[in-house]
Amino acid sequence: MSRWRTSTRSGSFTAARVISGVGAVFALIEVLYILMNLFGANPANAFFRFIQQLAEPLALFFPGLFQLGNANLDLIINYGLAAIFWVVVTSLLARLVAR
Repeated sequence: MSRWRTSTRSGSFTAARVISGVGAVFALIEVLYILMNLFGANPANAFFRFIQQLAEPLALFFPGLFQLGNANLDLIINYGLAAIFWVVVTSLLARLVAR
């Protein structure tokens, strides 16, 4: 007798966990980009450019949404909202899939 479950219900939970994990990774990329900018990472560094190339498309329409006059505050708010967006949207999708 096998101890592994083979039902569609467990498969939907696995898909929900994958969706949530993807959202967490997207949010982590956004937060990492914020922190690297705030702490003055070298923009010529390959790792910084890699994170930047990932973070900018993931930010969708959020960059430039709020212009508060302070570049660091703008970065925190706009890219922070993108990170929150990804967590919220993927958690909602995960709930729908898990039903």
